[in-house]
Amino acid sequence: MEPGNDTQISEFILLGFSEEPELQPLIFGLFLSMYLITVFGNLLIILTVSSDSHLHTPMYFFLSNLSFVDICFVSTTIPKMLWNIQTQSKVITYEGCITQIYFFLLSAVLDIFLLTVMAYDRFVAICHPLHYTIIMNPRICGLLVLVSWIMCILNSLLQSLMMSQLSFCTNVEIPHFFCDLSQMTQLACSDNFLNYMVIYFTTALLGSGALTGILYSYSKIISSIRRITSTPGKYKAFSTCASHLSVVSLFFSTSLGVYFSSAATQSSHSSATASVMYTVVTPMLNPFIYSLRNKDIKGALKRLFVMVSLKRKIILGLEKCPSLQGSVPQSQLL
Repeated sequence: MEPGNDTQISEFILLGFSEEPELQPLIFGLFLSMYLITVFGNLLIILTVSSDSHLHTPMYFFLSNLSFVDICFVSTTIPKMLWNIQTQSKVITYEGCITQIYFFLLSAVLDIFLLTVMAYDRFVAICHPLHYTIIMNPRICGLLVLVSWIMCILNSLLQSLMMSQLSFCTNVEIPHFFCDLSQMTQLACSDNFLNYMVIYFTTALLGSGALTGILYSYSKIISSIRRITSTPGKYKAFSTCASHLSVVSLFFSTSLGVYFSSAATQSSHSSATASVMYTVVTPMLNPFIYSLRNKDIKGALKRLFVMVSLKRKIILGLEKCPSLQGSVPQSQLL
């Protein structure tokens, strides 16, 4: 394998979805809307969890981490694509491409790890409710998130360093809207056998390990729910993990759908279009799933909006009556 200093190019061309000029404003508006909805929705989840003491539990601690990672996930690819459309340029530098690969892998794999940790949290809550507070204490929760971050950082660093060792000659066009690891490896003109081995090994190890953990957790959860005799009890137990199960199903079904559709069509543009499902649509839908299917989140959102509206009325009242400003403590305005 040739060293990374032999790379003969300094930039790549991201072909995106379409080269037709009349479609660019539509694509720009669509993805800008999805990006803003994703960022605002996930920020709202983080703000709601952090501001409501009723949600200071392990499940919502993991959910706020997932929302943060989803923001990073879409911010890795969409802003660059929007910038390219706005400037009518499809260029991304070599360094920018390696950086994008690093943060994309970090966010994608961390999403999977957090979903696995959340499945384990639901398993403990339903199958071992009497020991839940002991097992899922703040130290363990923080440790689970920290280990997930460390493993994902190491994986992303390994893949990025392996990619930086490849040489690229003349074919610098990437038929995607971001620097995809597998397609970048295909474009290399140096030996990429070791890169493919590392990709397959890490995917099999991390992906299958996470999926096995999720399937095991839910198999135990379903078995435990079936042993509950009362119908209201079964409904209450299932409702505590319904939102997470919906997100897991959406993420893995779209990811596997992209993989199988790409293998069947062998079309790079079809693969780019299909990958939108798990890179953009899934992070966008996560806040809606948790807010619509979760009574705790809905209640916390209502309390948050009421508190914000009350503070706004107080501030407006003080602006109309400056003489009353000294009678209201500053802590009530913060």
